[in-house]
Amino acid sequence: MKKLFGLLLVLSNVFTVGCEQDYLDQPAPTESVNSSVIFESKAGVEAFMSGILRVSRSQFERTDAGGLYSMYFAREVKGNDLIMGFQWYLFDYENDNREPTYTRTTFSWEFPYSMINQLNLYIDGVKNSSSLSENEKEGLLGQGYALRAFYYFQLAMEFQHTFAYDTSLAAPPIYEEPALEGKPMSTIGALYEFILSDLYTAVQTTPETRQNKSYVNRNVAHAMLARVHQVMGNWQEAANAATIARQGYSLNASEYAQGFDDMNASEWIWALPQRSDQTNYFYIAPHAFTDNESDGFGLAFWNKDFVSLFSPTDVRNTFVDLYGVGEGNDYYARASSKFRFSFSADIPIIRSAEMLLIEIEAKARLGNENEAASLLLQLQQNRDPNAQASGNTGNALIEEILVERRKELYGELGVGWFDAKRLRRGITRTGNHRVGSPANLLPDDKKFFLKIPQKEIDSNEYIDNSVNSNR
Repeated sequence: MKKLFGLLLVLSNVFTVGCEQDYLDQPAPTESVNSSVIFESKAGVEAFMSGILRVSRSQFERTDAGGLYSMYFAREVKGNDLIMGFQWYLFDYENDNREPTYTRTTFSWEFPYSMINQLNLYIDGVKNSSSLSENEKEGLLGQGYALRAFYYFQLAMEFQHTFAYDTSLAAPPIYEEPALEGKPMSTIGALYEFILSDLYTAVQTTPETRQNKSYVNRNVAHAMLARVHQVMGNWQEAANAATIARQGYSLNASEYAQGFDDMNASEWIWALPQRSDQTNYFYIAPHAFTDNESDGFGLAFWNKDFVSLFSPTDVRNTFVDLYGVGEGNDYYARASSKFRFSFSADIPIIRSAEMLLIEIEAKARLGNENEAASLLLQLQQNRDPNAQASGNTGNALIEEILVERRKELYGELGVGWFDAKRLRRGITRTGNHRVGSPANLLPDDKKFFLKIPQKEIDSNEYIDNSVNSNR
């Protein structure tokens, strides 16, 4: 990563898009902006953050290598619940996407690092501003630290075994400042320590209020922290963070019938917004790929074994035999209406139901099974008025919670892949998959993570080809 980005160019470009899109409805500057202008006022810094947030949902490289949404959807298609038709995300669906020159590998490295570099510019500029008050700096920095931790967490998930496997293994480099040259690989232990450090600062300093749900507030920072502690197996910390994150975001079963396209829904904590005049068109995942009745790609279907987990009265049972092929094994037999595609469909990133399920899992693993089971039943009865308590305890309760996570979050963040990786389990393709056993993943399978991109090896003097020798 020698001379990773032209710093002023990145800064001015981000500022420009920040002023022209749905975060700030004001005229866009047409010429480069000096960094001192951006950091001389709170409004300038907020415009810069708006630009960073817009980049997170822009098309980065191509249809299946766009913004954050495409990282999430690529994880979704690697599991057992979703069936991908032909065209985009095919190598992900086949679990054949990890070589150093492949698009998924390169994108999954370059996109988070591009976001991190912009956030380091942001953090550095706020810290060194002589115009901002200390109180203004604190709130602005909290947002930057939260997002920087979030994108390092994506790198940690994509480029090494999970935390519990071996914290001494090589992990992506850590940049705490705008990058001018490459750095050596870190370790998983060091990377998670850095992520936690940023998030601990963020949950103390990030503002509680915000312009809309595309921005990071304190609830979002706690939600990020809950996910990290969940992966690390820090169950009390995960429960605490998840409880705080979901406060003020009430469950609403009726929203399942509304298309999952509006970030104003009561359960949504953090989202990527779209607007029809600033849309990503057909790139929007999951909407453009899982909605088979609108004008999107409509390439995604659902495994019959997964569909069988839902009762007829569960509001989350959005599955239909759209093409009239009956109960057979045709891979396209079961479509879903969960996500409604349009050029203005917002994309969910974090919802309160996920945070509740993290809290439930944590309580169960801590031995508070009665409380865990009670909270689980509350969620189940919110989704299905006919739901009954299972009476499960021990491992059976844990398995019920993990199934509930899949039922609640399908299509959103790749929860099947996420859980299999963090819990060091495999993924076995069952049912009516178009690509079955060749895409199975063993526990701790190397296919759960990507090799280091060749472009990084070629440009970073501290990383050579040996980094992929055991990958």
